[in-house]
Amino acid sequence: MAAKKSSTGKATKKAKAGTRAKKASPKAAKKPTAKRVAKKPTPRRGPAITGLDKSVEQFRDSLERNVTLSRDRLQEVVDDAVKRGRMTQSDAEKMLSEMVAKGRRQTDALLKELERLVKQARKEVGGRTGPMRKQATQAARRARKKLG
Repeated sequence: MAAKKSSTGKATKKAKAGTRAKKASPKAAKKPTAKRVAKKPTPRRGPAITGLDKSVEQFRDSLERNVTLSRDRLQEVVDDAVKRGRMTQSDAEKMLSEMVAKGRRQTDALLKELERLVKQARKEVGGRTGPMRKQATQAARRARKKLG
């Protein structure tokens, strides 16, 4: 009996150690994998993103989040809700005017952002083409002097 108990005790310790090792190894394997995935840089294709590109992307995102509805269509929906008794006429008018006002503010903000982006793009293009334009003008001036 003593031999069985001692062997069972040893086997139990080994089994427990094996269980701990088995439990620890999957967790340990998962953690480094997650860290490696998080640290990998995403590959870039093409030129680096400039400030203008980032602004255009933000503008595009802003457009994608917005929805355009005509005032007439909104009026139809609100009138239908009033007709069905879902809201009062005064609440409907107030809601419609608030929605139209918010829509106008959003449109104005988007147009302002678009104008800023266009101005920035013109400035950037002008900055890149300016030196070449100056060289071309000087070369044309020299050629006219030689010919004429």
